[in-house]
Amino acid sequence: MHQKRIDEAKKRLFSGELVIFPTETVYGIGGNANNKTAIQLIYQTKKRPFDNPLICHFANIEEIKKNFKLKKKDKELASVFWPGPLTLILEKNKYSKITSLVSNKKNLVGCRIPNNKIALSLLSELNFPLAAPSANIASKTSVTSVNDLDDNLKKIFHIDGGSSVLGLESTVIKTTDTGCKILRLGSLTIEEIKNKFANYEIEIENSILSPGSQLKHYSPKKPIRINVNIVKKNEALLNFGKNKLNSSIKNLNLSTEENLIEASHNFYNYLNILDITECSGIAVAPIPDHDLGKTINDRLKRASHKDE
Repeated sequence: MHQKRIDEAKKRLFSGELVIFPTETVYGIGGNANNKTAIQLIYQTKKRPFDNPLICHFANIEEIKKNFKLKKKDKELASVFWPGPLTLILEKNKYSKITSLVSNKKNLVGCRIPNNKIALSLLSELNFPLAAPSANIASKTSVTSVNDLDDNLKKIFHIDGGSSVLGLESTVIKTTDTGCKILRLGSLTIEEIKNKFANYEIEIENSILSPGSQLKHYSPKKPIRINVNIVKKNEALLNFGKNKLNSSIKNLNLSTEENLIEASHNFYNYLNILDITECSGIAVAPIPDHDLGKTINDRLKRASHKDE
């Protein structure tokens, strides 16, 4: 069904254009990672600063090995969590043609294999990796449905793969001798990693090696208040679970059953819907701070950050 769109996307990517495509986490805006001009175009289109690195997407681990060195713990995590929402920060080898622009002239690049049929089908037909950040304007909310694309991005060729299954970005990890550092919380939780690798020492670290490390990020256009216990007069409400919170303008509940997987799936879509309602701001109910709730709270904290 999507093959025609994939063929067209492939043609455009080969000629240095950009393409928006689905992954299991959020939609990506991709370009040829070996092509400096295509990468410049990604930054320009997203209005993204060059010091905010891009993640490269691959069809399989063999393609990653052609470009990067993998340490023991990289291989361990990859064998369990790829394809999937794991991004590993890896060191380029001397054969890699990936332009240094993808990672702020550094030799370390975030790499992942997405768990999405359309994305994998497209990647398997290319002879280069796809550098693909989320398909949004820099510092704005990510997109889990093509309907939520910014008007300026709707003009770019896109493949509609329906609603993203997971709804939160990948988890960015750099392995260490004793375990790993989480540079960006994401759809792969600390609990899931500990469950598979009980002996890993896991730290959380904010790092310029990872996208999404800015204080202000993932923001709707409307101001946002988090952990509210009361909704102000002109605010819309992003709710969670059963409580007495109510907005006279618009109410959306991430999960009435308090299911964090459901909440993650709905998160960006609901934020984007509330952002275009006639309201003065968005009030957000408290979210439990464990598992995927940790990631949601990370996004909300950045979204609500007020520049000094």
